[in-house]
Amino acid sequence: MKALDTWERVLVALIVAVYVAFGLGIDGFLSPYAVADSTYNFSEKALIALAMALLVIAGDIDLSIAATMALASLAMGFAMKAGAGLPLMLVAGVAVGAACGALNGWLVTRWKLPSIVVTIGTLSLYRGLAQVVLGDQAITGYPETLSQWGNGTVGDLLGLPWLIVPIEFAVLVVMALAVGLFLHHTVHGRRVYAIGANPVASRFSGIAVDRYRFGLFVFAGVMAALAAVLLTGRIGSTRPNLAIGWELDAVTIVILGGVAIEGGRGSILGTVLAAVLLGSFTFALGMLNVSGIVMSMIVGALLIVAMVLPRGLRLLRPTGWKAA
Repeated sequence: MKALDTWERVLVALIVAVYVAFGLGIDGFLSPYAVADSTYNFSEKALIALAMALLVIAGDIDLSIAATMALASLAMGFAMKAGAGLPLMLVAGVAVGAACGALNGWLVTRWKLPSIVVTIGTLSLYRGLAQVVLGDQAITGYPETLSQWGNGTVGDLLGLPWLIVPIEFAVLVVMALAVGLFLHHTVHGRRVYAIGANPVASRFSGIAVDRYRFGLFVFAGVMAALAAVLLTGRIGSTRPNLAIGWELDAVTIVILGGVAIEGGRGSILGTVLAAVLLGSFTFALGMLNVSGIVMSMIVGALLIVAMVLPRGLRLLRPTGWKAA
């Protein structure tokens, strides 16, 4: 395992500071059950942030990823209403998520359109479809197994009541390890970095740039579907506003994690640490009854700070600073 770099050490220090500061000020914040509950506040967002990190490192972005979650959940709901069992419901959700990602990737790679413009358009398209189809209604009545995935613990599955690690968090850990191994320990991961650093040079070196970019968009759609499965199970319903605004949270996590917005640099460990930091911080604010609009303002401020601070530190320490 690689040693923590400078920015990742900063994130670890901030996480410790959050838990110490709020642990002293909020009764019960450091209890095992509160810590476990706090993971529900970021696990699904971190899953889509993992896919977003790969895209940003490759020089792209997907602002429709949260809207894709809504469509994937909608597909699951329609499959259930048609009489499908849980396996077919999952297939429907993943298929729709992959299709949404494929459409983004096709528009970006085939028609050479900027990913930020394409995914702003598909954000409105996907979210609009969910809102038109559902209106002000919600689909409920999902199987108990799905609810257990979204709300249960690993101990529930293994028959170990003392093991209170949420299933969602366990899924996040497994996916983070898988994505981290892909990015940091395979030739394909090195090619993703190369594409983000210089796509023209990557093409001349024989890398199938558009194929990789297309694949990353499809992967983002699949991860959105996985997050939608867990979120749908946790809240027990499909709603047109499901995960609304989460694209901002995902981008904030990625940039706060040290991924360079211009591409070519970043790490999965930094992304996960940023998700933990943002999730635990907003969880503490929730325990203090801070309003949602204030939290949104804080997330926006963190996004700005996350972009400005690393650049400032690199200027102050041009030879010793390493962002990711």
